[in-house]
Amino acid sequence: MIRPANLQILRFAIVGGTVAALYVLLYLAFLGLGLPQPLANAFAFILAVVVQYVGQSWWTFRQPLRAPDQMVRFGCTIGLGWLVSALITGLIGPGLGWADWLAAAVVTVVLPIQNYVIFRAWVFAGAGQQ
Repeated sequence: MIRPANLQILRFAIVGGTVAALYVLLYLAFLGLGLPQPLANAFAFILAVVVQYVGQSWWTFRQPLRAPDQMVRFGCTIGLGWLVSALITGLIGPGLGWADWLAAAVVTVVLPIQNYVIFRAWVFAGAGQQ
């Protein structure tokens, strides 16, 4: 039998993987529709973040969707993730002589761990372990 905490991590990973795939598909679709790259990226990112909030709130952490404080904490966590990814790919990686792919790979490992810890401890604090 899978422990409740492990089920929560599994749900977190499923939502995260689905959102990542959705972002790529939306980004490519928007580019295919002729949107400029910055707009395609922004629209795909915003839609992916909305889906992530719904999935992580409702399914992973079993919390209500209409919780303004929770939404703000979620937004702060997403902003922190963007900052960390920018630091790794734009400053730390180049400073250490990493190839672009290596810096991006580090981001794909660091951000899910960072997000899960912050989601569990702060954004969705007190979330059920169902």
